[in-house]
Amino acid sequence: MRWGILGAAKIARTDLSPAIQLARGSSLVALATRDPARAAPFQALVPGLRVHDSYDALLTDPEIDAIYIPLPNHLHVDWSIRAARAGKHVLCEKPIALEAPQIDQLIATREQTGKLIAEAFMVAHHPQWARAKELLDAGAIGTLEHIEGCFTYTNRNFSDIRHQSDMGGGGLRDVGVYPCITARMMTGQDPLSLRADIRWQNGVDIFARVWADFDGFSMSFYCGMMQARRQYMTFHGQDGWLHLTAPFNGQIYGDTVLEWHQPDETRQYRFNNVQQYALMIENFATSATTGAPFACPLELSRGNQTMIDAIFKASMA
Repeated sequence: MRWGILGAAKIARTDLSPAIQLARGSSLVALATRDPARAAPFQALVPGLRVHDSYDALLTDPEIDAIYIPLPNHLHVDWSIRAARAGKHVLCEKPIALEAPQIDQLIATREQTGKLIAEAFMVAHHPQWARAKELLDAGAIGTLEHIEGCFTYTNRNFSDIRHQSDMGGGGLRDVGVYPCITARMMTGQDPLSLRADIRWQNGVDIFARVWADFDGFSMSFYCGMMQARRQYMTFHGQDGWLHLTAPFNGQIYGDTVLEWHQPDETRQYRFNNVQQYALMIENFATSATTGAPFACPLELSRGNQTMIDAIFKASMA
């Protein structure tokens, strides 16, 4: 699969462009940016990379099969639709939309064009989550009673797009989506009710605490972008619990370990050196070319955005 990247965002430079080159059966062939200086790191990785000076030029490039979109959040829906209508498969950075009904437009575009459109939730492709789900489904911790988690990092660059309310910034859309998506992936459930407490600064959420009730179990998590870096997820059952030490960004946040705690024993499963972005690219290419189910379809994304929308609404009640 021949890839083009729409914009020279940091995540595209540090994570996705290397992943595309590492993934089996994929290659990065083009980039769209008006700034030659921002194109230079990509060209260093991929000698001969074509650089287009407009986004539209990338969409019309006949030698591109798929486009990765790491643009500011408020541009995701529009450019995903444009790319699919231009005949390209689309992998868009999260959040793929700012409100759940916008994803209906993406689903309709997917059906109309026959092109795969999906959100870049790399965690859906990480083997630690597959193993955790196997254990949960097999009854390894008995009846699930509570899920707990957090995802925080420090971003005090107030010119960054994550601090811009008109661009869809804020911590919930950036990192709060991860406790939501993994809890829903693991259980196949959506929350029945929510409570939330959000701290705002300059129009964006910088810290959020969330309490959710599901059918048969509860969940609590916090997230933010002005705190010391931390992440974990715990699934607590009547007979034991599962604890993921670096559930979203292994290596960056420490060793990637899945712990299975039982009354008299603890087992550990280590997943260091897993290239989850490369696995996502490989799985996307397989689904786009064969029609095989993708681990994070738009329907799953819509449910997650519905949860995020409900969190914002609950905080204002």
